[in-house]
Amino acid sequence: MKILVIGPSWVGDMVMSQSLYITLKKQHPEAELHVMAPAWCCALLERMPEVDKAIVMPLGHGDFGLTERFRLGRKLATEGYDWAIIQPNSLKSALIPLFAGIKKRTGWKGESRYGLLNDLRSNKRDFPLMVERYNALAYPKAQMQNHQNIPELPWPALSVNANNQQSALTELNLNTTRAILSLCPGAEFGPAKRWPETYYAEVAQHQIERGRQVWIFGSAKDIAVAEAIKHQQPERLREHCHVLAGRTSLHQAIDLMALSTAVVSNDSGLMHIAAALQRPLVGVYGSTSPQYTPPLAEKVAVVHTDIECRPCFKRECPLGHLKCLKELPPQRVIDALARLAG
Repeated sequence: MKILVIGPSWVGDMVMSQSLYITLKKQHPEAELHVMAPAWCCALLERMPEVDKAIVMPLGHGDFGLTERFRLGRKLATEGYDWAIIQPNSLKSALIPLFAGIKKRTGWKGESRYGLLNDLRSNKRDFPLMVERYNALAYPKAQMQNHQNIPELPWPALSVNANNQQSALTELNLNTTRAILSLCPGAEFGPAKRWPETYYAEVAQHQIERGRQVWIFGSAKDIAVAEAIKHQQPERLREHCHVLAGRTSLHQAIDLMALSTAVVSNDSGLMHIAAALQRPLVGVYGSTSPQYTPPLAEKVAVVHTDIECRPCFKRECPLGHLKCLKELPPQRVIDALARLAG
């Protein structure tokens, strides 16, 4: 059997997708599994042993590109896929498998994809977690009446490259003499997920004063907030606070984060990477909910406020006050870290 999966576009969603890939390989151990995803997700796919081939999706997140999708589909037709699974909900994401002539095309109804999918699922609400929705697509439609029918839900587990890890330590002039607290203060989704930098700075100072060092991860967009966290440290402590935002590839971020004693992260792609590395993790939730996208790991503490307007799942606070983040004090995270250490 040869399977093509059209994967999601967000880093966190791609990490959670590994649950589906693990299940597919358990069910069909001899199958060849190919996953099509944006280029920035391919580093993750390369750390998933279940994926035999990563195919770069050249079109951007908002590009319809009908002609290009037709061209890609006809090119993939030569692969002779037996089954396509489409994880995104958009209509356009289902076009390439159709154009490739893949006989079985599985996915959720999404944007009314009648005709595009011939193994169409419409009971998404019976699966509360995103990872359950992904995993359900590996099983026959008749079996998937609700999430309790899923035989097991394997957690994502990214592999680590020890040689790459050592090279990254050398390149970035890092060491592991002190225990490492990793901070992930960014969130690509929007400001309604970002815990205040001053709160991160307070957590960092508390941990450095107790003998840890701090590594701050993120993309180039997070450099400013990472630098702000470092410069809010007393001068005597700054040598133990390292800004890695914008300085690492995704491969390097995975390998370096694997060295963490603990991680504090907003609900973001890096949070799910930390969970897939089974690092002790404090997940900070603002506008979103752990009832939908929880970190899947053994040692996890989730912190959030219980104000009546959350979770709203908005990118920006519709009320303009960001109370779901501002009313979550640093001490809550400090206490959570202490519990994880215990």
